[in-house]
Amino acid sequence: MQRTIRTFSFDNPKEFKQNLLFWAQQFETAIWLDSNNYKQQYASFDAALAVEEFTSIKTDYFNAFEKLKEYQTITKDYIFGYISYDVKNDVEQLSSNNFDGLDFADLYFFQPQKLFFVKDNSVEFHYLRMVEDEIESDFEGIQKFKIPEIEKTKNNLKIKLRIHKDEYHQKVTKVLEHIKRGDIYEANFCQEFYAENSTIHPLEVYNHLNEISTPPFATFLKIEHQYALSASPERYIKKERTKIISQPIKGTAKRLRSEIDDAKIASDLSRDVKERSENVMIVDLVRNDLSKSAKKGSVKVEELCKVYTFKQVHQMISTVVSEIEENIHPVDVLKSTFPMGSMTGAPKVSAMKIIENLEETKRGLYSGSVGYFTPNGDFDFNVIIRSILYNEEKKYISYSVGSAITAKSIPEKEYEECLLKAKAMKYVLLNSK
Repeated sequence: MQRTIRTFSFDNPKEFKQNLLFWAQQFETAIWLDSNNYKQQYASFDAALAVEEFTSIKTDYFNAFEKLKEYQTITKDYIFGYISYDVKNDVEQLSSNNFDGLDFADLYFFQPQKLFFVKDNSVEFHYLRMVEDEIESDFEGIQKFKIPEIEKTKNNLKIKLRIHKDEYHQKVTKVLEHIKRGDIYEANFCQEFYAENSTIHPLEVYNHLNEISTPPFATFLKIEHQYALSASPERYIKKERTKIISQPIKGTAKRLRSEIDDAKIASDLSRDVKERSENVMIVDLVRNDLSKSAKKGSVKVEELCKVYTFKQVHQMISTVVSEIEENIHPVDVLKSTFPMGSMTGAPKVSAMKIIENLEETKRGLYSGSVGYFTPNGDFDFNVIIRSILYNEEKKYISYSVGSAITAKSIPEKEYEECLLKAKAMKYVLLNSK
């Protein structure tokens, strides 16, 4: 099906993006992806917005990748959506039996009626079936959009921990026992913070979170009464024609006020033996995952353990690439690498079994992925971390954080790393309208 494409210019990118995002709230379904102008390799646009379902697929994990493959093949159009962490159960003999307060479907994609790509001072509209002059009138409406004032209300959120500190120490000690026994080398162990019987203004919270983090893979996702407000710094996987790019993050250090101290802590991170070994283990895992679909000998590490700086933290990122044959289906590339190694551990299947037993919450969309396919089968997906998940109907708010446990891990330090990662989300929830 052909899309009608029009391009317009505007003066103020920041203002236009805000107007566009607020304007999108009238639709039941919206996915917003924002790179925050972060100078990252392999960026395709500054921001993208997909709204209003034309067709969609929503399913549990059973045969999820096969259903997605069929949907993507038939649609041959832009589709936007997410794959939750629990689709791991479609890839391996695994299960997800932990508590779930959010109730996101395991997999969801939709073909948007209206699609927008923002780059520099211009926006491209890609519309399916439309009435005459609809694009022009929508552009005018977005330009003139008056952002509503949100009345200030007292925020009485009570954030609780699903795993308390002592219990966290015990569970990390169990992971370390598995490592000593040789069951695994590394596991990404996660814990949930949550608030019950609570309401938030999702867009207000997202804007606040994005403002204090400005990450390259920010996401605002709205599907009826369910929301993901994500300040993700991590790309899971991207396909550009026959090139596959994966960029796992492992290794974190806090930002410091003094420029000299901040530069020193970043430099220390790049040389930290434990942090580097965490990253290298996951790079090996990603190389192995990519090799399943790659041309022989094409898997390469473009960048190993490079430290990138974000507003809240320094992160160690590696870039692993490969080439695939033209006849390989894009969904097969996703299936052979899912879930991303940075959120599981190594070896992957053993790590997933161990964390399922020790974690108290079903991960759902957390540590899953939001992204899109293009009509020619390219794709780009992030990792859902540093994210607030919200079910408006159930009045349930959740954010989870994790850290990589290796043989050198000290439970107390891992706990501190979790609190560092949770800081921005907690602050935003307690300080937004």
